[in-house]
Amino acid sequence: MREPGDPSLLLPAEAQFLGKAVRKRVQEFSAGRLCARRLLAEFGWRGFAIEAAADRQPVWPDSIVGSITHTAGFCAAVVAERTRLRAVGLDSEIVKSVKPELWPGICTPSEIDWLHALPKLHRRMAATLIFSAKEAFYKCQYPLVRERLSFQDAHVEVLEWVTERGTFAIHATRRIALADCAAFPLQGRYLLHEQYLTAGIALSATPGAAQ
Repeated sequence: MREPGDPSLLLPAEAQFLGKAVRKRVQEFSAGRLCARRLLAEFGWRGFAIEAAADRQPVWPDSIVGSITHTAGFCAAVVAERTRLRAVGLDSEIVKSVKPELWPGICTPSEIDWLHALPKLHRRMAATLIFSAKEAFYKCQYPLVRERLSFQDAHVEVLEWVTERGTFAIHATRRIALADCAAFPLQGRYLLHEQYLTAGIALSATPGAAQ
């Protein structure tokens, strides 16, 4: 969705989670639910209220996995049947939104070295990819293992750069719970579209299948 979400279109079971949220948060929450419900309808789940769990994660139908992302002027969602994917994560950011002063908190030392090795014009865009890839990874792994991770717990290896779309690999920098049910590195994909960068990562329901 490109337009702000309309809270009047939320189902009552969804609207209850707005509380005293500010207008921007209300619009983002509404857009995310509306995007996701459109997708669920394609799988036969029409009128399904996507509630929020205690940890604020979307509560999907038992047979579905999904992810929602929103940033200024853009909202998207992805869903899949559990028979095909165990988990999926999606994240969109405004290109070049990750400024150099933010890098130490987001990037590992080797990621920062890679950024500095790039032409100066590319660095903030590449830093946005690192941030978005980690966000997508965290969204993907959390519903499976319920482990809170920091940005330093994962390293992003960009396999293709300066292309409209490409791939990246996620390496764990320490032993994390997901390693018990998935083999690292994990591979994800990114897309540069208009002023946005979107990253996604998924875990196949078939052990050993390509991610």
